[in-house]
Amino acid sequence: VVAVCAGAGIAMVPQGGNTGLVGAGIPMAPDSAIIISLGRMNRIRDIDPLNATITVEAGCILANIQAAAAAEDRLFPLSLSAEGSCQIGGNLSTNAGGVNVLRYGNARDLVLGLEVVLPDGRVWNGLKRLRKDNTGYDLKQMYIGGEGTLGIITAAVCKLYPRPKDVQTAFVGLRNLEASLDLLARARSASGDRVTSFELICHRSFAAAVKHIPGVRDPLTRKFDDYALFELSGANADGDMAEAMETLLSEALAAGEIDDAAIAQSEGQRADFWRIRDAVVESQKFLGGSIKHDISIGVSRVPAFIRRANAAVLDVLPGARPVPFGHCGDGNIHYNISQPLDMDLETFLSHREAITRNVYDIVVDMGGSFSAEHGVGQLKLREMARYKQPLELDMMRRVKSALDPDGIMNPGKML
Repeated sequence: VVAVCAGAGIAMVPQGGNTGLVGAGIPMAPDSAIIISLGRMNRIRDIDPLNATITVEAGCILANIQAAAAAEDRLFPLSLSAEGSCQIGGNLSTNAGGVNVLRYGNARDLVLGLEVVLPDGRVWNGLKRLRKDNTGYDLKQMYIGGEGTLGIITAAVCKLYPRPKDVQTAFVGLRNLEASLDLLARARSASGDRVTSFELICHRSFAAAVKHIPGVRDPLTRKFDDYALFELSGANADGDMAEAMETLLSEALAAGEIDDAAIAQSEGQRADFWRIRDAVVESQKFLGGSIKHDISIGVSRVPAFIRRANAAVLDVLPGARPVPFGHCGDGNIHYNISQPLDMDLETFLSHREAITRNVYDIVVDMGGSFSAEHGVGQLKLREMARYKQPLELDMMRRVKSALDPDGIMNPGKML
């Protein structure tokens, strides 16, 4: 199909599970482009527990890959809210993040090899299973996070890990935002750096989740301005992580970093805790319109960023309701703004550009990124032009021109 399109000069837009948030898998209006859906390329070609790899086609649903790994007593750690419908090709093309980045890294850290159809229809077979291969440029990294602008990923060799046998999950009320950093550092030290995830949740989103989403309950006895949900994972079912969790929480209480905590006592309670995190996203619609940002900042600067951004947003729009939450452990915060209670949606959204400019200016000033895990797609093209170094953009355009000289592979995205 790609070869035919290349010969006829027809643009192509590869599409996976269509769960992206920046429009990378959607044709732009002026283009007479065809969509190439990868959904039927959904085979798991091979799983090698001893080499700790799984070879999958691009249309495999993420949850199915997780299940296949679990059946071999292995873990594929990429995990995000859309895992029941998103596809691994899209995950890799957008360098997806999720809740386990702190321990296992982004999507690009989980890949050993790729199979890619180039813009002229040739197929690059780079499905290597090697941990070490020092023979030139690491070509696969151009396509991971490339959003389909350089070629179409059709298969991948992904890393597997030992399946944790001792998982301890805690939901805590923080003394303040800064205490999240102290608690994270304490958890990493107490567990031997086996903190799998560390999520920050603000009171406004938590209260909305408890109020509006069925099955969500507050596991604590008091209300707090900020909460943390975090998890320790151990390889052996010997209680080592349970002891570490109890000890570090006791020490955090004594040090004044937290004021209350609950440890999941069963798999059901653990699921309930994570349901809170998922419900935070769902509950925002009950707060009205939302202006959303997916930013990344140095972990040590997360509290300072939230405080600076809150002040800047309220300066632009008094009455706005900031809703920061997300992967505090790796510095990725979903910094969303809900509309004021006394303002209509149209008026609120008219402030989008001013609010977003203020937020991103602060992010860049603090050495951060205006897109942490959602990519660029169509929605952040202006930010690319404003915030990326001109030299970086020139280098990207040179790569694009070399591999896709006719500009027919997902045109208008990223650049």
